[in-house]
Amino acid sequence: MDGAHRPVRARVLIRPKAGILDPQGIAVERALPALGFTGVSNVHVGRLVELDVEDPSDLDAMCRRLLSNPLIEDYEIVEARSG
Repeated sequence: MDGAHRPVRARVLIRPKAGILDPQGIAVERALPALGFTGVSNVHVGRLVELDVEDPSDLDAMCRRLLSNPLIEDYEIVEARSG
């Protein structure tokens, strides 16, 4: 082995914190019944960031410092696998 690091594909799910207004989630929740979908509530819209990283231990710092706004968003690293 030559010592080179293989990148890891990571997925980070970012969503509004509980109690933070989510206008996109509200709009989706209101639109679904108009399309015939019933029984849906508590809709939240977030975003998914996928990235290849050489050092997965940096992911938490990346999320705190750039990928999410820690004042209004929570994040979760939902998957990390070899690329």
